[in-house]
Amino acid sequence: MFTSKLVLYRHGTVLRTFTSITRRNHENPLGLPFRPPSAPQMPRRGGPIQKRRIEHVKKVIVVASGKGGVGKSTIAVNLAFSLAMLSHRPRVGILDLDIFGPSIPTLMGLQHSDDPQLTSAGALVPIINHGIPTMSMGYLVPRPPPDSTEFEGAIVWRGLMVQKAVQQLLFDVDWRDTGGYGPGLDVLIIDMPPGTGDVPLTLGQLVIVDGAVIVSTPQDVALTDVRRGISMFKKISVPITGFILNQASFLCPSCNTTHELFGPPTNASRLGIPLLAQLPLVGGVSWGGDHGIPFVLEGTHGGAKDGRAGEMWRDAMNEAASKIWGLVQS
Repeated sequence: MFTSKLVLYRHGTVLRTFTSITRRNHENPLGLPFRPPSAPQMPRRGGPIQKRRIEHVKKVIVVASGKGGVGKSTIAVNLAFSLAMLSHRPRVGILDLDIFGPSIPTLMGLQHSDDPQLTSAGALVPIINHGIPTMSMGYLVPRPPPDSTEFEGAIVWRGLMVQKAVQQLLFDVDWRDTGGYGPGLDVLIIDMPPGTGDVPLTLGQLVIVDGAVIVSTPQDVALTDVRRGISMFKKISVPITGFILNQASFLCPSCNTTHELFGPPTNASRLGIPLLAQLPLVGGVSWGGDHGIPFVLEGTHGGAKDGRAGEMWRDAMNEAASKIWGLVQS
């Protein structure tokens, strides 16, 4: 029987082994120590699945879209910080469930961080930047040095391995502060991969989700795929909090004229869910993502250059965070 193995080294020490074939490693694709009780298991013969809360997490909000490339991960990160900056300062974390294309490490400036530590019980300890704890598959795969021209290691797994990895990321991360001894999270933002495949289905079947924030751009081609994502969440009984329309318009900095580059925002009204925010196209958002500085935190890049559009973007995101907090607490 063919078996492929990927071993992660640091300074000559084996840190974690990824094996892609044997049944034993299908049950533990991240190579974590055994931690009883195990995560809830998918029933093999059609029995009912018991959803449960993620340990040490009060509320779970997923940021999703049936379409890729609409800015979902960028919005997930900025939404997390907008929630964390609310007046009562809730404790917020970010979980990246995009197994094949994780973006959170780059958006958080953690693409060259050390590998996650383990608690004494064998759970993953989140990696923190800007005061927000995060976890991602991107922290667990071999990564080249900062000055290397090599590509980051790719995850090439079939559905069963993906499902098990998602379960481990959901239930084998200790979100408590100070290495497992402090308070847990008030809100966990989960950045979902595009599409309606194994990852959202596994999440929806195993976890009690308090709200789904749908992200789209105004084009009909994007909205068509987003409708499929909305339909999927309804089928798995995940409540939809509302949607954020990204790149809804471009505000010309010299003439203050609004240009709808990707179609009229009114197209999104056909989704039939509440509108949380319309975000203009702002250069500083892209710059902040590339440099690991969420735009809601950093207004100095192009503070004048982004002008009124940058202010509109931050104000709309903060308002959306207030709405979402009120809805998931009710």
